[in-house]
Amino acid sequence: MEKSESRKSGPSADSEAARQYFKHSSAKRNNTDAVLATALKRQYPALHLSIVPARTADLLAYASSGLASFTEVEDDTGEGGVPASLGQKMFVPPVKRGSGSGVVARVPTFGKFLYKHKGHEFIVYLAKAQDGMYDIEDTYYVLSTEEAKTDALIRAAGAWGSVLHDEIWVFDGGFWRKDAGLYASVMKASWDSVILDQDMKKALLDDHLSFFRSRSTYQNLKVPWKRGIIYYGPPGNGKTISIKATMHTLYKLTPEVPTLYVRTLASFLGPEDSIKKIFSLARQFAPCYLVFEDLDSIVSDNVRSYFLNEVDGLQSNDGIFMIGSTNHLDRLDPGIARRPSRFDRKYFFPNPNLKERIAYCHFWQSKLASNKSIEFPDKLCEAIAKITDNFSFAYMQEAFVAALLAIARNEGANGDDASSSDDEPGVATVDLADEWVGVVDPSNHDDVDLEHLKLWVEIRKQIEILREGIEEHPKE
Repeated sequence: MEKSESRKSGPSADSEAARQYFKHSSAKRNNTDAVLATALKRQYPALHLSIVPARTADLLAYASSGLASFTEVEDDTGEGGVPASLGQKMFVPPVKRGSGSGVVARVPTFGKFLYKHKGHEFIVYLAKAQDGMYDIEDTYYVLSTEEAKTDALIRAAGAWGSVLHDEIWVFDGGFWRKDAGLYASVMKASWDSVILDQDMKKALLDDHLSFFRSRSTYQNLKVPWKRGIIYYGPPGNGKTISIKATMHTLYKLTPEVPTLYVRTLASFLGPEDSIKKIFSLARQFAPCYLVFEDLDSIVSDNVRSYFLNEVDGLQSNDGIFMIGSTNHLDRLDPGIARRPSRFDRKYFFPNPNLKERIAYCHFWQSKLASNKSIEFPDKLCEAIAKITDNFSFAYMQEAFVAALLAIARNEGANGDDASSSDDEPGVATVDLADEWVGVVDPSNHDDVDLEHLKLWVEIRKQIEILREGIEEHPKE
């Protein structure tokens, strides 16, 4: 970029865009693009101007990945005392307490940047643009000597932004966003860590893998290559961790199958707009895994018709595997829950049986193996499992956590290692086999008097308290 073009002489020319933006921002506005386009063409008459919505090609994010570079610069604002840029400083706390003091980040609302990409230079303005209704659109105003150079930059940044980089698409608040934290959590999930009936676990895996490996079969049979299933049952029995484990498995396929995760349909533009956006991106990323967690709360009566139009409509949903989870199957519209070709099969996640409860107790036995103050023989696993009938994995986890906290308080210890758990209910360190193969000494079956074990004494109290809650609210 010629120096004479990036900084013209005299304050009047250099400050034109900034002065017009601040004048525009401090009064009733109609259209930011029209105001800034006029100002920038006056300020840089020899350069080509392109207006680029950040949602289609985020130039600063692209540069931050190392594929381009930029430097923020200030115009000579000259007369009137108009600032050259505008932004907000935000405190970003550390991800976890104790991992640092956080950082102060500047989020630009209006700014000018000298931008370099593949040997070409650009002048780029970033502004929070308004179309007369909403102040929501970050927009780039790109100036260059050749339109073709700008188009190449837009293609490169747009292509980069359309690909996931160790992230998962999450729909929330009316928009899609990329979530690296959810991706990291999914990468820690594994089917080997889920306590579940082996036949059901195999059926779930086969259902997913056979679908994504059978595209040609569907095509040869001339049937739509799409599928939907529902996980249902009382809360706390592994529906969420099973979905995460499946997501992890699908990411390991070649080519990988990305996940699109829907949290809510809430949007100021209404649920119809949200549903269109959801299925539009799903079709773009197909084959993909489209997850609706708490399906009954997402697809309520007022959005049912919009949802079914997208599922059954004229547009192709080939390659989309929909999964919905719910704790309340009875709350789902029969047109969704019972009609094939929408959600074709339902899998019930019941409260764990005796064998599964014993396995979960062995998981805690392994977890507490290094805690010398807690005696935890095999006999105790079976005893706890026998008095926790009708308990979900979540209730069993709460019983262990509450009991260990009480023991720690009684002994005046901090109890950090014993009382905390980052594991989700339904997660263990082993598979549930026909016979328990533990991680502790199998000879640990001595005739211990359980009444002398503090964990047994305390966990019985907590189980009684929890059971009272279950009996008072049996459907929760």
